[in-house]
Amino acid sequence: MESEKAPDPVTLRQAFGFWLKIGCICFGGPAGQISLMHQELVERQRWISERRFMHALNYCMVLPGPEAQQLATYIGWLMHRSWGGVMAGALFVLPSLFILIGLSWVYVSLGQVSWVAGLFYGIKPAVTAIVLQAAHRMGTRALKHPALWAIAIASFVAQWVFNLPFPAIILAAALCGLVLSRLHPQVFSAAQGHGSAKLGYGPALIDDDTPRPAHTHFSIRRWSQVLLVGSALALLPMAALVAVWGWDHTLAQMAWFFTKAALLTFGGAYAVLPYVYQGAVEQFGWVTATQMIDGLALGETTPGPLIMIVAFVGYLGGHIGALLGPDHGFAAGALAACVATWFTFLPSFIFILAGGPLVESTHNQLKLTAPLTAITAAVVGVVLNLTLFLSYHVLWPKGYSAEGFLGGVDGMALTMAGVAALALLRFKRSVMEVIAVSALLGWVIQMAPLWLRG
Repeated sequence: MESEKAPDPVTLRQAFGFWLKIGCICFGGPAGQISLMHQELVERQRWISERRFMHALNYCMVLPGPEAQQLATYIGWLMHRSWGGVMAGALFVLPSLFILIGLSWVYVSLGQVSWVAGLFYGIKPAVTAIVLQAAHRMGTRALKHPALWAIAIASFVAQWVFNLPFPAIILAAALCGLVLSRLHPQVFSAAQGHGSAKLGYGPALIDDDTPRPAHTHFSIRRWSQVLLVGSALALLPMAALVAVWGWDHTLAQMAWFFTKAALLTFGGAYAVLPYVYQGAVEQFGWVTATQMIDGLALGETTPGPLIMIVAFVGYLGGHIGALLGPDHGFAAGALAACVATWFTFLPSFIFILAGGPLVESTHNQLKLTAPLTAITAAVVGVVLNLTLFLSYHVLWPKGYSAEGFLGGVDGMALTMAGVAALALLRFKRSVMEVIAVSALLGWVIQMAPLWLRG
């Protein structure tokens, strides 16, 4: 039965426990994490209404960087000011960072061991299916009108066929949304969320008609303070790295590269991966293409943002590159992982804390929300593009061959990817269940020849 009373105010201590729990259990990549936050924040806790949640999500979708972590930061800020946003965003990342440093060490030390290789062989086809599921779930939520479907298809074609840069696609989608909001506003009526009470969840603590708290109003003074502190937190560590090791050192280059990745890549974690792949594999050689796919598999099996793969890339670049000498591999890897993580996520905090007040003033204005909704539709096409990108590297590990059935595809990997997709999309199994079963199958497949020879 629907509750008639909004929840009691939440203390900062209660929020700390909640965000720590979310940081430890948020598996499944951006789509799974956003679904988890929706279930907890909108449906169960009723801390924020459906419409306010979706408005915040649309803003995070337009930003470069990881949208799920930015959404946590935004809602934390909305509820408990700047420190609440910093706390929520940091707790969303830190558990994953510590776990990935440990798993990266295991990967470097034992990655060539047969049973470890078998686990990764099984997980990688599952990851391909998980990204496909992400495109499906995002499309189901975002594509509520044929015009939005057209934007998603055009986005896919623009990137897959014409290789257009994602910022150009984002700009084109935003312009389409602006034009459609004036000529055909009904396009976006189906895409708008509804208050939590209307959906049967009950009144929310931050509902559609809740008055805006004082800290959500725009202030030039506060905006300037956020930019000043954020710039110092970026420039001072960068200057320290350059002063100690020099600009051409790997750590300084990682800091600069991941800053660019955070600022220039739009569309969330799935859209940023091709850019990170291009830089980490092709430009700098910190990891190989196979290691990059393995890192993505690790990212899918650990809590936290999928873009935490940057910690894996940083660790391998630091450890294998022996940045602190041959006897300090773990320390070098851990330091490089922290550098990559710091410069990847710092801009997200600045975007949310500086831009949040401006966004909060627009949540009932169609002319401003329509471009964000159109951008969300475009991101669906980008995620589908990433699905094909991953599929090629996982299912054709040795490259396409004109000879043989399906051009030399790895038939076992194709079968596992198909079964994983069926389990996720048709039978609604959880991401962790699919990964666990796939890892077990990969282990059996890799170990079976050894058992037979023994």
